[in-house]
Amino acid sequence: MSSNIQSKYDKTSIKKLKGLDPVRMRPGMYIGSTDYMGTHHLVWEVVDNAVDEAMVGYGNKIYVTLHDDGSCSVRDEGRGIPCGYNEEEKMEALDLVFRELHAGGKFDDSNYKESAGLHGVGAACTNALSEYVEIKIYRDGREYYCKYSDGGRKSTGVKEVGPTTKRGTYIRFKPSTEVLTDVTFRYELIAEHLNNSACQVPGVHFYLSDERTKTKEEFFYQNGISEYLAKINEGKEQITPVITFKDDSQEIKVEIAFQFLENDYSEHLYSFANTVFTPNEGSHVRGYRSGLTKAFNDYASANGIIKGENKLDGGDIREGLSIVVSVKVPEKLIQFEGQTKGKLGTPSAAFAVENVMCDKMRSFLDENKTYATKIMAKILNAQKTRLAARTVRDEMRGKGTKNSEKTTLLLSGKLVPPQSKDYRHCELFIVEGDSAGGSAKKCRDRRYQGLLPLRGKPKNISNEAEDAFMKNEELSTLAYTIGTGVDKNFNIKDLHYDKIIIMTDADTDGAHIQNLLINFFFLKMLPLIETGHIYIACPPLYRVSKMVGKKTIEEFVWTDDELAAAKKKIGANAVVSRYKGLGEMDADQLWRTTMDPKTRKLIRVSIPDFESARSKVNLFMGKDAAPRSRWINENVDFSNKDDNFKLEVNIDEQ
Repeated sequence: MSSNIQSKYDKTSIKKLKGLDPVRMRPGMYIGSTDYMGTHHLVWEVVDNAVDEAMVGYGNKIYVTLHDDGSCSVRDEGRGIPCGYNEEEKMEALDLVFRELHAGGKFDDSNYKESAGLHGVGAACTNALSEYVEIKIYRDGREYYCKYSDGGRKSTGVKEVGPTTKRGTYIRFKPSTEVLTDVTFRYELIAEHLNNSACQVPGVHFYLSDERTKTKEEFFYQNGISEYLAKINEGKEQITPVITFKDDSQEIKVEIAFQFLENDYSEHLYSFANTVFTPNEGSHVRGYRSGLTKAFNDYASANGIIKGENKLDGGDIREGLSIVVSVKVPEKLIQFEGQTKGKLGTPSAAFAVENVMCDKMRSFLDENKTYATKIMAKILNAQKTRLAARTVRDEMRGKGTKNSEKTTLLLSGKLVPPQSKDYRHCELFIVEGDSAGGSAKKCRDRRYQGLLPLRGKPKNISNEAEDAFMKNEELSTLAYTIGTGVDKNFNIKDLHYDKIIIMTDADTDGAHIQNLLINFFFLKMLPLIETGHIYIACPPLYRVSKMVGKKTIEEFVWTDDELAAAKKKIGANAVVSRYKGLGEMDADQLWRTTMDPKTRKLIRVSIPDFESARSKVNLFMGKDAAPRSRWINENVDFSNKDDNFKLEVNIDEQ
């Protein structure tokens, strides 16, 4: 057995990475990934430092600019990064911040009581992964300048430029293409982040400017999270107004804004810790849910709504609840899980939020009987619907011989399973229509490829109660075929297929079916998307062919540019066929273009920004048509020019 590993392994093999080398060598450990999400994390690190200054009362304006050369700049009106030589560390203070990991002014609470940039690697990471970083500092009436290039090498020392009346820090950086695979800044992604930050520091103005498109926008909230939530829920049917709970008396400061919505069956949660949006939730969210459930059960028991050991389910209580949970945690207690700070790990935050939520919600219910009655009616209706759906689910799972036969017939009439039971190699094609299903059945790899034909469009479940989809034959069959369960019962270990591939026609109906299925996976089986198991098949749009003697020459193409190239390649008298449906291809063509793992194209569905994805799902799939209509009118040009409306899609081709 041969090996490329050197046989010598002794004391000289032990190496220490110095300075910014660890970030350049393992960037994913520090910014999560090297794709465009990692690129944007560099922006978050610089912006979060500016927000930290605003949080402690220094400056009320933060400017973010996307420049024509692909760089980004962030300017604040804070105190300005300290300059000068640090005798204790034997290094320039600015080099400590931008060239050393785990260095900064946030390792105690003398400068910042609470902050987002607690690890001391943010500015250094941005420097390590940039072509250049320019810094201008306005401090104590003087302006200073410094530049780093090629991942942190000093282009200049710290230069004193001269006197100034400005105050704060200006940082401009250009992400490095040597390390990052996608360095294009997404305006909407940055706008979403600034909007989230603005609601956490009331009274601070955030200005976003894009030199590439001449777009400008301001984000500002005078009343913080209550105003933020009211803006999100504008135009929706409301059971209560926006209510705010706040407690600054304890070590961990808690602020909660919530609103119960009518005709809405989902929990809409927006959680923050030290101004950072936490899409992966954490201890503060656990505390809110526990406190909410306890408060409603105490109220229901005290008022005779439930008796004995009966308890209200937390999921029923949270149906139609829109809520912002924000905590400010002192430096000595703050713990995020991972450098990207997507999940709060501070255990004591759970107790702090639970106590505030439970005590203040009980008081709210006792003091507002009209609202309490309406909320309880909605909760009891959710409970009734859930229990009814459970009965349907238990029947379909086959409790009893008669029901087992029913479930078997349901699946056997639709599913064409693969022969292999090794899910790591198995694929499930969700196929639109019987004709396409027939062709796919003939050409599939029987060992590993299963088929589930759809007969009609699946249901839009965005406005349905939690388990109401179980009464829809298409979606309930799909759920049982995949095998993982849904919602709280989801278990990735029970997955029957490594790839779940949506294969629909290249027309508006096919696109609609794709959206409905992705909506279902997003709401009921989110981990399938997060772990990369959901794909969209890409059948060709055109076939270009010509008979040469008794032989057919053909090319399959996916774009108009490819079409022009194929016509030129095949030459005169080429015949162009436009595929409007999968059923127009014979089995051999479908296999070679769309199902053969060696030649096909797949788009992997992913969620680069969960909050943005959730807001778009609510906008486009929700019941309320008014905001959807408003978005279309503001973003779509209905003239005949094709380039006026561009939908950006991030894909992984496989």
